Amino acid sequence: MDIFALLSGCVGFERDAHNAGKNWQKHRVTPSECEEIFFNHPLVVADDVKHSEKENRFYALERADAGRMLFVVFTVRRDIIRVISSRDMNRREREAYQSHEEAAEV
Repeated sequence: MDIFALLSGCVGFERDAHNAGKNWQKHRVTPSECEEIFFNHPLVVADDVKHSEKENRFYALERADAGRMLFVVFTVRRDIIRVISSRDMNRREREAYQSHEEAAEV
């Protein structure tokens, strides 16, 4: 599945109050920050095979507009992005993202 083709066909976001509340309570990530990453580059996206039993899930590594480096788990339902969870990137994720960022600059 070409995730970037799937994302390019998306027309909006579905906000789930429960997930948004958990993301804020646990990690202080706002729904707006989660949505911002999908418009920034280089967006690093991969399949979340381990958690895709019931539906295809993906994770993204990207900076929010203010520069916060986020790890966001999401799914696409029809043509809508639904954020499942979000948090700050850990050290390994930051390193992986930064290598993509450097490659994009070349």
